[in-house]
Order: sequence, then structure tokens, then C-alpha cells
Amino acid sequence: MTDFTTLRDRMVERQIAARGLDDPKLLAAFRAVPREQFVSADYAGYAYQDSPLPIESGQTISQPYIVALTIYAAGIKPGDSVLEVGAGSGYAAAVIGQIASEVIAIERHHQLVGIAQQRMRQLGYANVRIVEGDGTLGWPENAPYDAIVAAASGSHVPQSWIAQLKPGGRIVVPLGAPQSVQSLIKVTKGEDGTLKREDLGGVRFVPLIGAEGFGG
Repeated sequence: MTDFTTLRDRMVERQIAARGLDDPKLLAAFRAVPREQFVSADYAGYAYQDSPLPIESGQTISQPYIVALTIYAAGIKPGDSVLEVGAGSGYAAAVIGQIASEVIAIERHHQLVGIAQQRMRQLGYANVRIVEGDGTLGWPENAPYDAIVAAASGSHVPQSWIAQLKPGGRIVVPLGAPQSVQSLIKVTKGEDGTLKREDLGGVRFVPLIGAEGFGG
């Protein structure tokens, strides 16, 4: 029988902490969420590999380190309200929910929405809400947000997200063309509404689809 707790601890130490992401709250969040519950049974044995994995609807669950880097870069902290765009399996939202007070995770694939909602109920993550919609438009009914993070790559930062971000808030999103190396970008909104942009390095994500994304 697979010892997932040991594999999870090893993943946290070798894939996240060893790469410099050593915030105690972040590491505790990754230790608390059973990644094997967010993939199909066929892939449960691979859940803690240092790589993305396929999930339903032809999508993927991101490499654990990339999820950690996104959360770390966004500066998510206790008390925060967070919007995640591209909920997928729900794994990243579940991890974020171990730190933030409230998480709204939006997903456009109906099948994934239903599966992720069921996982949140089964695991008791009451502060994580999975919703269906066009993530490029954000989720205005719960705005403003302290942080907005995306698991899909766009051509630009949607204006809807900037409008729904609190002063002092952070957006972390990959930008770049599909099927190419993209840049993980952090945008910080100043108290006066000005935007500061930082490039955090190369990544690869599926395209951000919607009105303010590709195919919009």
C-alpha cells in the first residue's frame, strides 16, 4: 500500500523547500492537502512526482513547485480573499485555502467544476468555492480580491482582474503564446492604482480561453 504521507513530506522538502520556497505556512499547506485525491485513481501513484499530470477534460494538474511558486509570489497570507482562474482539479485552490480566508476558483470546463466541487465537500474545505464561468472576466460578485492567480497563459493581464484587485493586491499570471515558453508575471497594484510588473521566469501553461484571453 502506498504511503502517501511520506511521499507528500518528501515532495514538500525536495521539490519546494529545497528550491528556496521555505515559508512555513506555505509548506504546511502543501503537507495538509492530499494531492493523490486530486487525480484519477490511475495516476494516484504518480501524484508526488515533480511534474504535471493529466486530469479530466484534457487538462492537467500543475507541477507542485509551480503551484507553490505562484502562491509564494502572490504573497497569499491569512485573511486574504483570493481568486484563482483555472481551477482544474481543485488542487491549487485547496492549498491556497489552507492559508487564505476565502478562495473563489473559477473553471470553464463543466466536468471539472463538478468533480472539484465534490472533492471540496468530501475533504471539508468549506472556505473554497468552485464556480463555473469565463475566468478572464474574473468573478465580480466577490470582488475585490487581495490576490488573483491564474493557471493558464494569456496574451495580457485582463482589465477585469485589475479592476477586481484591491489596492496593494497582487496578480500572478503566465503570459505568452500557446505551445511556447511563457513568462510568469507578477503585477502589484499600488494604493494609487499604478501597476508594478515583475518577470518571475519561464513556464509552460495551457492557453487562457475567454473574452479577455485567447479565442475571446
